[in-house]
Amino acid sequence: MTGRWWLVFGIDSLNDIMNSALDSNFNLESYWQRLQAARAVHRRESSSLYPGLEAFADASTGNSINWQTGRQDLNAGLNAFYEIDLWGRLRTSVQAEEYRAGAAFSDYRAAAISLSSEVVITWFSIAAAQKQHEIISQQLRTNETMESLIMERFINGIVRSVDILRQRQLTEASRQQLARISAQEQMLQNRLKILSGRSPRTTRVIASLPSLPPMPETGIALKLLNRRPDVQAAWLRLKAADKDLTSAIRNRYPRLSLSTETAFRGDNISNMFENWAYSLAANMLAPVFYAGELKAEADRNAAVKQQLLKDYRQALLTAYREVEDALLLEKQQLLIIESLDEQLALAEQSYGRLRSEYFNGLGNYLDVLTALEELQKLQQQQLTARQQLLEYRVGLYRALAGGFETGRETR
Repeated sequence: MTGRWWLVFGIDSLNDIMNSALDSNFNLESYWQRLQAARAVHRRESSSLYPGLEAFADASTGNSINWQTGRQDLNAGLNAFYEIDLWGRLRTSVQAEEYRAGAAFSDYRAAAISLSSEVVITWFSIAAAQKQHEIISQQLRTNETMESLIMERFINGIVRSVDILRQRQLTEASRQQLARISAQEQMLQNRLKILSGRSPRTTRVIASLPSLPPMPETGIALKLLNRRPDVQAAWLRLKAADKDLTSAIRNRYPRLSLSTETAFRGDNISNMFENWAYSLAANMLAPVFYAGELKAEADRNAAVKQQLLKDYRQALLTAYREVEDALLLEKQQLLIIESLDEQLALAEQSYGRLRSEYFNGLGNYLDVLTALEELQKLQQQQLTARQQLLEYRVGLYRALAGGFETGRETR
């Protein structure tokens, strides 16, 4: 299954909105900046593997003669320093930051997958709301027609006035549902636009519910789960903690550092380099007494490593559960839809017969009203069930999804 899993639905307008969301969503941009910060830390730590070089310069008036003549003594030089990584302490620190930067990248990809899921689910919710609006509008017309027919029978003295009142109540209930679904759709429209980084006042989206795509290949569970960015992030943080622990242990070993200084002195620019001094020193430093500070730091890193090991195992279990739950929910939802289809067919037959009997003077209106309410309720439930099935499939795609290019990586 491709990382850009939403393409399987084949909806061009959805794909356009998704591209806008991946490019302009502010929450995703925040994760991208966290990644840049982590990469900067890695570059900063990597600099410790190379010699450092500092320059200094100052000018001063050393005596009264120089003050009277305006002449100054100039002092300038270079100071170089370098720690020899005897035990690999510096290298392990750099590797730890590299793993953390990798975890930050996995966090960014996990955020992109979450965003894509939210965009698609919101799209389906809009499509369902628009379809519900159509269904309720049709139901309202049916109820109004039914009300007119009952009114004619009442005028002719065939039915009681209570039948008209009950039908009007059902008609008003349809109007109330229509107002509610319209407000719900508008809020979903606003949500989708915010997700895609657009103003809520932009053009209204017209959506539709697609057919359910073929079931994706689940393959070997462990292999697929290890592709998930959240699982990768947990694994990389565990590896970073392992390097932190190694670095903390090696921090208790002696260090060897080299330093050299070159200084130039003179009373003006032309002879500043006439006098110079050169020095080279090698220093061996060893921890002597820190009141248990270094050992405590090593113990802390050992505990952090164990914590992240548990987090990684939990991430694997959670990922496996999400896949299993998505498969189970989709399977059960298909059975629910099958049952609703059968109920709807029976309800249509029941309402048709009761309506016919009522207008032929062979039945009472309460039976017709009950059948009509049940029919209209099942029509709405059937649509909601279709929407829910698609959302379960989105959950499965999300549970199986690996990382994908968002467009920022190539900038």
